[in-house]
Amino acid sequence: MSAQEPRFLRRTRAFLQRRSPPIVLLLGVVAGILFWGGFHTAMEMSNKMAFCISCHEMRDTVYKEYQESVHYRNPSGVQATCADCHVPRDWGHKVVRKIQATNELYHKIMGTVDTPEKFKAKRWELANRVWDTMKSSDSRECRNCHDFTAMDLSEQDRSARKKHSQAPHEGKTCIDCHKGIAHEYPKKPEEVAKADSP
Repeated sequence: MSAQEPRFLRRTRAFLQRRSPPIVLLLGVVAGILFWGGFHTAMEMSNKMAFCISCHEMRDTVYKEYQESVHYRNPSGVQATCADCHVPRDWGHKVVRKIQATNELYHKIMGTVDTPEKFKAKRWELANRVWDTMKSSDSRECRNCHDFTAMDLSEQDRSARKKHSQAPHEGKTCIDCHKGIAHEYPKKPEEVAKADSP
């Protein structure tokens, strides 16, 4: 043992050497539970609507749009929150999404989207990123609430009935047709609009 070793480490080492392995194991389990509980609590707190709209870019733009959508107010009173549409429910995919979200926080701090004007300028790119993610996951978050097999097609108008009955056979997923359902469809930048025109 080095004479330079801090006193705290010497005491901790002596404590652990005097204790039996079951006590050390119990301490490890308790520490793991405290870490996991804190991590899980923080992850769930970041799923709350209040957290999602805590920055003015979200509160003053997409949140206002969402309040006008059927996902916010509808005859049944069932409300889909930000996390319902943007965060997977299963743990593995949820952790991956939360890690990806740190990139969004980085851009907020770096000033990439720290004003409503900057957010609006990047909105087309950001929306397409979300749509691409939804497409690649077969609209996993939409399917938390919606399922082709649970739809009563007889209650839908003729156009919706036709599209919903064909979509599974054509390999389509929710986001193929329902872009702009909870938020306004963003304006295409001029260069994208020109590239899309024949």
